[in-house]
Amino acid sequence: EGGWQNNRQMGMHKAYRMVENIFEELDTAGEWFHNAGTQTLYFKPVPGTDLATATVEVVRLRHLVELQGSSTKPVKHIAFVGFVVRHAARTFMDCKEQMLRSDWAIYRGGAFMLTGTENVRIQDCEFDQVGGNAIFVNNYNRRTLVKGCHIHDAGASGVCFVGDPNAVRDPLFEYGEKNDLTKIDRTPGPKTDNYPAESAVEDCLIHGIGRVERQPAGVQIEMAQGISVRDCSIYDCARAGINIGDGAWGGHLIERCDVFDTVLETHDHGSFNSWGRDRYWRSDHLTSSQKAVDADPALPFLDAVKTTVIRDSRWRCDHGWDIDLDDGSSNYHIYNNLMLNKGLKLREGFGRKAWNNLAPFGSLHPHVWFQRSKDQVYSNIFAAPHRTARMNKPYTDETMVDRNLFASNDKKILKQAAKLGWDANSALGDPLFIAPASGDFRVKDGSPALKLGFQNFPMDQFGVKKPALKKIAETPEIPATAAKVTSSKPAPKGRSLVVQKRGWLGATLTELEGEAFSAFGVSKEAAGVIVEIPAGCAAAEAGLRNDDVIQGIDGKATSNLKAFLTQLPGKSGSVVLEVIRDQAELKLTVKLPVYIQLETASAPGHFKELPVSTASGRTVLTNLKTGNQPLASLTDGKLTSTYGPIFANGVHTGVYKMDLGSSQAISAISSWSYNQGSRVTQKLTVYASNSVSDPGWNLNKLTLLGSIDTSGVKAANYMAASLRAAAGSSLGKYRWILWSVAPVSNAGGGENTAFQELAVE
Repeated sequence: EGGWQNNRQMGMHKAYRMVENIFEELDTAGEWFHNAGTQTLYFKPVPGTDLATATVEVVRLRHLVELQGSSTKPVKHIAFVGFVVRHAARTFMDCKEQMLRSDWAIYRGGAFMLTGTENVRIQDCEFDQVGGNAIFVNNYNRRTLVKGCHIHDAGASGVCFVGDPNAVRDPLFEYGEKNDLTKIDRTPGPKTDNYPAESAVEDCLIHGIGRVERQPAGVQIEMAQGISVRDCSIYDCARAGINIGDGAWGGHLIERCDVFDTVLETHDHGSFNSWGRDRYWRSDHLTSSQKAVDADPALPFLDAVKTTVIRDSRWRCDHGWDIDLDDGSSNYHIYNNLMLNKGLKLREGFGRKAWNNLAPFGSLHPHVWFQRSKDQVYSNIFAAPHRTARMNKPYTDETMVDRNLFASNDKKILKQAAKLGWDANSALGDPLFIAPASGDFRVKDGSPALKLGFQNFPMDQFGVKKPALKKIAETPEIPATAAKVTSSKPAPKGRSLVVQKRGWLGATLTELEGEAFSAFGVSKEAAGVIVEIPAGCAAAEAGLRNDDVIQGIDGKATSNLKAFLTQLPGKSGSVVLEVIRDQAELKLTVKLPVYIQLETASAPGHFKELPVSTASGRTVLTNLKTGNQPLASLTDGKLTSTYGPIFANGVHTGVYKMDLGSSQAISAISSWSYNQGSRVTQKLTVYASNSVSDPGWNLNKLTLLGSIDTSGVKAANYMAASLRAAAGSSLGKYRWILWSVAPVSNAGGGENTAFQELAVE
């Protein structure tokens, strides 16, 4: 099977396969096929090639140069200068060694393999088309220097610094593993010295990384300390430009680098990417890790013992974040960086400080922060509001996000930040960039950013400096338009303030989108539906928890709300849910106290299971004006071939409200519609209130009972939809029932359902 480039071992992709060495596919010039049984090499030459005089080179060696020493007998003081290194063998079938709960596995080796060395220098060398890693600095090494090198078209990573897992205290490897935090070794730092340290990659041009493997980096740092990456241009990478795989043991320095055109073959990463899945971190971090760190604030710094610094660099990632500190990454200082796309992502961690950074096209992306993290983000320039994920309460108590400038006049930005306890002293306004079109994002005198503590830093310091390499190095494209000062537009007059939701068993349902995929650790392909569980609702009693992601019902995928809601009708008794909880898969059997029943009919009298109710004469109100038939027709016990009292095209927040006259136990809530111009489909959410007086239209103050989507059923002349309590159960005791409805087509700005009758039993 060729190892696990993805350390999470998710198995084969459902559709995609990589295959090679198939004789029948030998149909394009430059391709070859090797028949090992007959020892025959077939080659389809490029026109003009004379095979009679051509030289055929066969790659055999994975390692072209090896230095083998140890900490007690190191290989010392060797310099490799001016070498050209080509055509080492590919190693992707042997990427089987797991890193520390990393996203990937690795092959421990490279064209140059250094083990147990001191003061080894690799300078002014070219690494061209090596099949695996170009340079691998393995276990104990001190003061390794890679300088002035051109590393390109590598099958795997450019330069790797990877230590010995046995030097780590309480190491874990598979992503889902968890330490018992009451039993871990609380001694800071490594157990041994068997790891790379005090080493550097300087003034190098690194590109074309991951030509074969899909989980590489221009520079990979794992179980190491004090690694510097400076004055490097890194681009055209299958995954990250620079990756730090864990917090063990920090003290790294990234400076004056130019990193862009990355994450070309993967997703949910950044041009800079890190993890901190150290001994303190668990996938259920918001409970277990938070509790443990509250008891011992030093816990996150047992492995991340030294501060890692990212400064004076330029970053652009069009397929993720410019700088991405993922799970648990702690003890970072990030300043004087220019980020040319989405900006800075900080997932949960401790002790991060980010200041004096420029995100003229992006923003801060805080994901799933710990409380009392002591993170500080200040004196930065952002183009857009903070893009939070799974964060909806204040994060203060030595955590501070403030004195930032937003390139906007939209006051909602600061109101949103205030809900998190942030940006009380931040400002809105034009940053007054000097020459953004040419990449100079320094600010002019008089910029409001200067009053907030921002200081200009050089815009000509990024990337490789060696003249021969700088001459051929590419630079990132500057996006066409820098952030412009914008203001919010008022909502059109007459638009309802109703906020629509979708629900099931009393829980609120939302789709995964935007930042949420990363925050929940879910792929965009699988996606899913997030549940928000009020205390005491049926979903909670069934075993669901806040922030569970439902990805399937009874073996069928539910990648979005439509897929979920259209599978509910007809299901009763119990269902088996496929759930992602704390980034781990589980199956949950849920007993259904409520079910959805649908029925179609060609004529009003043809309903068998859900016949139209007799006239109730109950009062029905709406939040917005309806047209055609009067509202009284919704409770007259008749189904007609008309539009009924319908909301106008383009209305996306229509609500019907029925007064039952008194509080009653409810067993069923039903609605009937007519196929007037394809308006028979029903998309609605049912709310209820037991208020003595009219509860108004604020749905957030009402009880959400459930949602119905009939778009999975073949249309007929008439449609009946009913939310019903299981035998021996009740939907609750209420006086007011509300149907929040949504358009069922895109025509005319959104066509609404032609409802004929509403009934409550």
